[in-house]
Amino acid sequence: MEFKFSKRAEEIQEGIFAALAHKKNELEKEGRKVYNFSIGTPDFQPPKHVMDAMVEACKDPENYKYAITDRPELIKAMQDFYRKRFGVRLEADEIMTLYGSQEGMAHVAVALCDPGDIMLAPNPGYPVFSLGPQLTGAKIETYPLYEKNNFLPKFEDIPEETARAAKFMIVSYPSNPVCSVADDAFYGELIAFAKKYDVIILHDNAYSDIIYDGREGKSFLSYPGAKEVGIEFYSLSKSYNMTGMRMSFAVGNKAIIKEFSKVRSQIDYGIFLPIQKAAVAALTGPQDAVKEQCAEYERRNHALCGGLRSIGWQVPDSQGTMFVWAPLPVGYTDSVAFTMELMEKTGMIVTPGSAFGSLGEGYVRMALVHPVPEIEEAVAAVRDSGMLAG
Repeated sequence: MEFKFSKRAEEIQEGIFAALAHKKNELEKEGRKVYNFSIGTPDFQPPKHVMDAMVEACKDPENYKYAITDRPELIKAMQDFYRKRFGVRLEADEIMTLYGSQEGMAHVAVALCDPGDIMLAPNPGYPVFSLGPQLTGAKIETYPLYEKNNFLPKFEDIPEETARAAKFMIVSYPSNPVCSVADDAFYGELIAFAKKYDVIILHDNAYSDIIYDGREGKSFLSYPGAKEVGIEFYSLSKSYNMTGMRMSFAVGNKAIIKEFSKVRSQIDYGIFLPIQKAAVAALTGPQDAVKEQCAEYERRNHALCGGLRSIGWQVPDSQGTMFVWAPLPVGYTDSVAFTMELMEKTGMIVTPGSAFGSLGEGYVRMALVHPVPEIEEAVAAVRDSGMLAG
């Protein structure tokens, strides 16, 4: 039987990660040492009080039923957390849970746009920013991010016609993959742009707790006027190492939250109750582990970037996120070809920048998921490979 699949499904590429995984398996079968810097899965454990809350909740048979709604104690925990952490006051109807920010980003377009509507996404940008709108039939217009502007958009360069037609714009700082941090002036410009052109802002705030060199991780909603124009996604995945729990929030403008909630109510029966209990523990418990973890990421950041610079690869320190965004070494121009050669010659696996959009070409992304001694081993493997000679 010949199957005919949707054009939208056919447009979705399997992606470079499958090719990297295949090559990784080949190298391991050969007995080669592999240093996998390609996937952003934290190697830290969740805080003990979070795991204890999850275990205890799993003992209650009542907690295995449909949750249906977010528990009041979870909403209260999020309100208190945002007030203490970011100075932002949230009403109960300005908060909703998600099965991770990625799921939220994939579905929010259903509530915001119709086929043919225009949305704005960053280039380079995380792939799901465009995937959700793509699945709704929206038209994706990208705005460029350039190193010379600290990978921040220049609003005056967005064509007037595009700005007036756009339904929403996705922004993400600290930014995956480009690892830059936005300043206060940027958020003022962003909110002014949104108001001028009636553009909804979706701010991905997954990495505000992983930020370096004295910078401060802030919330988009802490800036005047932000709630009038958009919402923010806040994730527990990377701050508390709860990636498998898929626990995130959308917070902000109550009209957007209401419509988004209505859409998700048709496909979701609520977050598993033990996960809600664990989230309450994370939000209300001690935050020391979050700060200690950030300090360790910073040590890794300096070890990787400084180590590579010391052997001739000019990699700037990451400003934030658990990643490093590195221009290709001198003599290389193709990020995929470089990535495959690096794997073959050193065992070091990175992600080619072209996986994040056309303007990602010329870069690779590296995840800070190895302790400093292993990072030093990987740097030595690159040095010994001779790839940076000359």
